[in-house]
Amino acid sequence: MSTATAVTGPHETVAARATSLTKAYGTGETRVVALDAVDVAVRGGEFVAIMGPSGSGKSTLMHCLAGLDTATGGQVLIGDTEITGLKDKQLTRLRRDKIGFVFQAFNLLPTLTALENITLPVDIAGRTPDGAWLERVIDTVGLAARLKHRPAELSGGQQQRVAVARALASRPEIVFADEPTGNLDSRAGAEVLGFLRSSVDDLGRTIVMVTHDPVAAAHADRVLFLADGRIVDELTAPTADSVLDRMRRFDGAGRRS
Repeated sequence: MSTATAVTGPHETVAARATSLTKAYGTGETRVVALDAVDVAVRGGEFVAIMGPSGSGKSTLMHCLAGLDTATGGQVLIGDTEITGLKDKQLTRLRRDKIGFVFQAFNLLPTLTALENITLPVDIAGRTPDGAWLERVIDTVGLAARLKHRPAELSGGQQQRVAVARALASRPEIVFADEPTGNLDSRAGAEVLGFLRSSVDDLGRTIVMVTHDPVAAAHADRVLFLADGRIVDELTAPTADSVLDRMRRFDGAGRRS
Protein backbone atom coordinates (compact mmCIF):
# COMPACT_ATOMS: atom_id res chain seq x y z
CA MET A 1 0.00 0.00 0.00
CA SER A 2 1.38 3.39 -0.93
CA THR A 3 0.42 6.53 0.93
CA ALA A 4 3.17 8.62 -0.61
CA THR A 5 1.17 10.13 -3.44
CA ALA A 6 -0.87 13.33 -3.40
CA VAL A 7 -1.38 15.18 -0.15
CA THR A 8 -4.84 16.74 0.14
CA GLY A 9 -7.16 18.12 2.76
CA PRO A 10 -6.14 20.40 5.61
CA HIS A 11 -2.52 19.18 5.63
CA GLU A 12 -0.81 20.83 2.68
CA THR A 13 2.78 19.84 3.33
CA VAL A 14 4.63 16.58 3.75
CA ALA A 15 6.76 16.40 6.88
CA ALA A 16 8.31 13.02 6.07
CA ARG A 17 8.21 10.76 3.06
CA ALA A 18 9.65 7.38 2.15
CA THR A 19 9.67 5.90 -1.33
CA SER A 20 10.52 2.24 -1.95
CA LEU A 21 12.19 2.20 1.46
CA THR A 22 14.05 -1.05 2.01
CA LYS A 23 16.09 -2.23 4.98
CA ALA A 24 17.82 -5.60 4.95
CA TYR A 25 20.26 -7.29 7.27
CA GLY A 26 22.81 -9.92 6.26
CA THR A 27 23.45 -11.42 2.84
CA GLY A 28 22.66 -14.57 0.93
CA GLU A 29 20.70 -17.20 2.82
CA THR A 30 20.94 -15.22 6.06
CA ARG A 31 19.48 -12.05 4.54
CA VAL A 32 16.48 -10.71 6.45
CA VAL A 33 14.31 -7.97 4.96
CA ALA A 34 12.99 -5.74 7.74
CA LEU A 35 11.37 -3.20 5.36
CA ASP A 36 10.19 -4.28 1.93
CA ALA A 37 9.85 -1.34 -0.50
CA VAL A 38 7.68 0.79 1.79
CA ASP A 39 5.99 3.93 0.45
CA VAL A 40 4.61 6.32 3.06
CA ALA A 41 3.98 10.02 3.58
CA VAL A 42 3.33 11.85 6.83
CA ARG A 43 1.54 15.16 6.39
CA GLY A 44 2.53 18.30 8.24
CA GLY A 45 0.43 18.74 11.38
CA GLU A 46 -0.57 15.08 11.44
CA PHE A 47 -0.34 12.54 14.27
CA VAL A 48 0.46 9.11 12.84
CA ALA A 49 0.74 5.89 14.82
CA ILE A 50 2.65 2.88 13.50
CA MET A 51 1.55 -0.54 14.71
CA GLY A 52 2.22 -4.16 13.92
CA PRO A 53 3.19 -7.50 15.44
CA SER A 54 6.58 -7.94 17.04
CA GLY A 55 9.20 -7.99 14.28
CA SER A 56 6.90 -6.40 11.70
CA GLY A 57 9.36 -3.55 11.04
CA LYS A 58 7.57 -0.71 12.81
CA SER A 59 10.55 0.49 14.84
CA THR A 60 12.85 0.03 11.86
CA LEU A 61 10.54 2.20 9.76
CA MET A 62 10.55 4.95 12.37
CA HIS A 63 14.34 4.79 12.77
CA CYS A 64 14.89 5.03 9.01
CA LEU A 65 12.42 7.91 8.67
CA ALA A 66 14.17 9.72 11.53
CA GLY A 67 17.68 9.18 10.18
CA LEU A 68 18.66 7.00 13.15
CA ASP A 69 19.24 4.02 10.86
CA THR A 70 20.41 3.87 7.27
CA ALA A 71 18.25 2.42 4.53
CA THR A 72 19.44 -0.34 2.24
CA GLY A 73 17.48 1.13 -0.63
CA GLY A 74 14.88 3.73 -1.50
CA GLN A 75 14.56 7.36 -0.52
CA VAL A 76 13.66 9.23 2.69
CA LEU A 77 12.87 12.93 2.92
CA ILE A 78 12.33 15.16 5.94
CA GLY A 79 10.46 18.11 4.51
CA ASP A 80 12.26 18.90 1.27
CA THR A 81 15.58 17.40 2.39
CA GLU A 82 16.55 13.94 1.21
CA ILE A 83 18.38 12.33 4.11
CA THR A 84 19.39 9.02 2.53
CA GLY A 85 22.47 10.57 0.96
CA LEU A 86 23.56 12.88 3.74
CA LYS A 87 26.96 12.61 5.39
CA ASP A 88 27.12 12.04 9.15
CA LYS A 89 27.68 15.69 10.07
CA GLN A 90 24.84 16.85 7.81
CA LEU A 91 22.54 14.20 9.25
CA THR A 92 23.45 15.16 12.81
CA ARG A 93 22.68 18.81 12.04
CA LEU A 94 19.35 17.92 10.45
CA ARG A 95 18.31 15.75 13.40
CA ARG A 96 19.30 18.57 15.77
CA ASP A 97 17.44 21.29 13.88
CA LYS A 98 14.40 19.57 12.38
CA ILE A 99 13.63 16.43 14.40
CA GLY A 100 12.56 15.77 17.98
CA PHE A 101 12.72 12.39 19.72
CA VAL A 102 10.77 10.83 22.58
CA PHE A 103 11.74 7.34 23.70
CA GLN A 104 10.35 4.78 26.14
CA ALA A 105 13.28 5.56 28.46
CA PHE A 106 13.07 9.17 29.61
CA ASN A 107 16.82 9.83 29.07
CA LEU A 108 16.89 12.81 31.43
CA LEU A 109 20.11 14.01 33.07
CA PRO A 110 19.65 13.53 36.83
CA THR A 111 21.77 16.54 37.84
CA LEU A 112 19.73 19.00 35.76
CA THR A 113 16.38 20.56 36.61
CA ALA A 114 13.34 19.93 34.46
CA LEU A 115 13.84 23.26 32.69
CA GLU A 116 17.54 22.56 32.09
CA ASN A 117 16.67 19.14 30.63
CA ILE A 118 14.06 20.75 28.38
CA THR A 119 16.45 23.34 26.97
CA LEU A 120 19.48 21.03 26.81
CA PRO A 121 19.35 20.30 23.02
CA VAL A 122 19.01 24.01 22.25
CA ASP A 123 21.83 24.83 24.64
CA ILE A 124 24.11 22.19 23.09
CA ALA A 125 23.40 23.67 19.67
CA GLY A 126 24.62 27.03 20.99
CA ARG A 127 21.28 28.72 20.43
CA THR A 128 19.11 30.83 22.69
CA PRO A 129 15.70 29.25 23.32
CA ASP A 130 12.73 31.07 21.84
CA GLY A 131 11.15 32.34 25.06
CA ALA A 132 7.60 32.61 23.76
CA TRP A 133 7.69 29.17 22.14
CA LEU A 134 9.26 27.60 25.24
CA GLU A 135 6.52 29.08 27.39
CA ARG A 136 3.86 27.64 25.08
CA VAL A 137 5.48 24.20 25.19
CA ILE A 138 5.77 24.22 28.98
CA ASP A 139 2.16 25.40 29.20
CA THR A 140 1.01 22.65 26.86
CA VAL A 141 2.69 19.86 28.84
CA GLY A 142 1.63 21.36 32.19
CA LEU A 143 5.05 21.65 33.79
CA ALA A 144 5.17 25.29 34.90
CA ALA A 145 5.12 24.38 38.60
CA ARG A 146 7.82 21.68 38.30
CA LEU A 147 10.57 23.39 36.33
CA LYS A 148 13.03 23.62 39.23
CA HIS A 149 12.66 19.96 40.19
CA ARG A 150 15.22 17.33 39.22
CA PRO A 151 14.11 14.04 37.63
CA ALA A 152 14.29 12.12 40.94
CA GLU A 153 11.70 14.55 42.33
CA LEU A 154 9.26 13.92 39.49
CA SER A 155 6.84 11.07 38.82
CA GLY A 156 7.29 8.86 35.77
CA GLY A 157 4.55 10.71 33.93
CA GLN A 158 6.12 14.07 34.75
CA GLN A 159 9.53 12.86 33.60
CA GLN A 160 8.07 11.77 30.27
CA ARG A 161 6.35 15.14 29.95
CA VAL A 162 9.77 16.75 30.40
CA ALA A 163 11.04 14.48 27.62
CA VAL A 164 8.15 15.55 25.37
CA ALA A 165 8.82 19.22 26.11
CA ARG A 166 12.53 18.68 25.37
CA ALA A 167 11.61 17.16 22.00
CA LEU A 168 9.45 20.19 21.19
CA ALA A 169 11.75 22.91 22.56
CA SER A 170 13.72 23.44 19.35
CA ARG A 171 10.53 23.75 17.25
CA PRO A 172 11.27 20.62 15.19
CA GLU A 173 9.38 19.96 11.99
CA ILE A 174 8.55 16.44 13.17
CA VAL A 175 8.71 14.46 16.41
CA PHE A 176 9.31 10.70 16.48
CA ALA A 177 8.06 8.87 19.58
CA ASP A 178 9.02 5.23 20.19
CA GLU A 179 6.66 3.58 22.70
CA PRO A 180 6.51 6.83 24.73
CA THR A 181 4.09 5.36 27.29
CA GLY A 182 5.76 1.96 27.59
CA ASN A 183 7.20 2.69 31.07
CA LEU A 184 4.12 4.45 32.43
CA ASP A 185 0.98 3.34 34.21
CA SER A 186 -2.32 3.90 32.45
CA ARG A 187 -3.05 7.24 34.11
CA ALA A 188 0.38 8.73 33.42
CA GLY A 189 0.30 7.28 29.91
CA ALA A 190 -3.02 8.97 29.23
CA GLU A 191 -1.56 12.29 30.38
CA VAL A 192 1.44 12.00 28.07
CA LEU A 193 -0.73 10.98 25.12
CA GLY A 194 -2.96 13.97 25.81
CA PHE A 195 0.07 16.25 25.68
CA LEU A 196 1.25 14.69 22.43
CA ARG A 197 -2.21 15.27 21.00
CA SER A 198 -2.14 18.87 22.23
CA SER A 199 1.25 19.45 20.64
CA VAL A 200 -0.37 18.64 17.29
CA ASP A 201 -3.64 20.50 17.84
CA ASP A 202 -2.32 23.53 19.72
CA LEU A 203 1.32 23.81 18.60
CA GLY A 204 1.01 22.54 15.04
CA ARG A 205 3.67 19.84 15.39
CA THR A 206 3.84 16.58 13.43
CA ILE A 207 4.20 13.31 15.33
CA VAL A 208 5.05 9.77 14.28
CA MET A 209 4.59 7.30 17.13
CA VAL A 210 5.40 3.61 17.30
CA THR A 211 3.13 1.82 19.75
CA HIS A 212 1.67 -1.59 20.51
CA ASP A 213 -1.21 -0.09 22.51
CA PRO A 214 -4.60 0.43 20.78
CA VAL A 215 -5.53 3.08 23.38
CA ALA A 216 -2.38 5.05 22.54
CA ALA A 217 -2.99 4.66 18.80
CA ALA A 218 -6.52 6.03 19.22
CA HIS A 219 -4.99 9.46 19.96
CA ALA A 220 -3.59 9.59 16.41
CA ASP A 221 -5.21 10.93 13.25
CA ARG A 222 -4.14 7.86 11.30
CA VAL A 223 -2.76 4.42 12.10
CA LEU A 224 -0.45 2.51 9.76
CA PHE A 225 -0.30 -1.26 10.19
CA LEU A 226 2.85 -3.16 9.27
CA ALA A 227 3.32 -6.90 8.73
CA ASP A 228 6.39 -8.58 7.29
CA GLY A 229 8.03 -5.24 6.55
CA ARG A 230 5.14 -3.86 4.51
CA ILE A 231 2.29 -1.45 5.17
CA VAL A 232 -0.72 -3.73 4.88
CA ASP A 233 -3.50 -1.44 6.09
CA GLU A 234 -4.29 1.96 7.50
CA LEU A 235 -7.07 3.43 9.60
CA THR A 236 -8.17 7.04 9.87
CA ALA A 237 -9.99 8.55 12.87
CA PRO A 238 -9.12 5.48 14.94
CA THR A 239 -10.74 4.33 18.16
CA ALA A 240 -9.24 1.82 20.56
CA ASP A 241 -11.82 -0.76 19.49
CA SER A 242 -11.30 -0.25 15.75
CA VAL A 243 -7.53 -0.48 16.17
CA LEU A 244 -7.82 -3.65 18.23
CA ASP A 245 -10.10 -5.17 15.60
CA ARG A 246 -7.55 -4.45 12.84
CA MET A 247 -4.69 -5.79 14.96
CA ARG A 248 -6.49 -9.10 15.45
CA ARG A 249 -6.38 -9.62 11.69
CA PHE A 250 -2.60 -9.53 11.77
CA ASP A 251 -2.16 -11.72 14.83
CA GLY A 252 0.67 -14.09 14.09
CA ALA A 253 1.91 -12.09 11.10
CA GLY A 254 5.26 -10.40 10.78
CA ARG A 255 7.71 -12.72 12.50
CA ARG A 256 10.92 -10.98 11.50
CA SER A 257 13.03 -9.28 14.12
